Amino acid sequence: MDWFITALKKYAQFSGRSQRAEYWYFILFYTLIYLALAIVDGVTGTFSLEDGFGLLSGLFALAMLIPSIAVSVRRLHDTGRSGWWFLIGLIPIVGSIILLVFFVQDSEAGDNAYGANPKAPATVVSG
Repeated sequence: MDWFITALKKYAQFSGRSQRAEYWYFILFYTLIYLALAIVDGVTGTFSLEDGFGLLSGLFALAMLIPSIAVSVRRLHDTGRSGWWFLIGLIPIVGSIILLVFFVQDSEAGDNAYGANPKAPATVVSG
């Protein structure tokens, strides 16, 4: 849950890098919360079969739109790619597969154009 909170604290931060754990834990907790809200929508009668979402789950998805794009862009930065690669997901099926491959790749070693490696140990400067 800490990774989900970390990603939310960087609500609209599109610069920098996010390691795999931050991205995948964000996706995990996003999905679990969305499903729980969809169940509540179903029980309370606010779920619409025509639209495919309910009141609470729809509001949650809308609130999480910017953080989910931001964490995805930072994840792409961590693999050494521009955030614009996120738009390849607009290509049906193939784009999603390509993004999945990018998201499961390990971090680019060392610093890259988007910042320091988030998995690198912090250096202590003694004075």
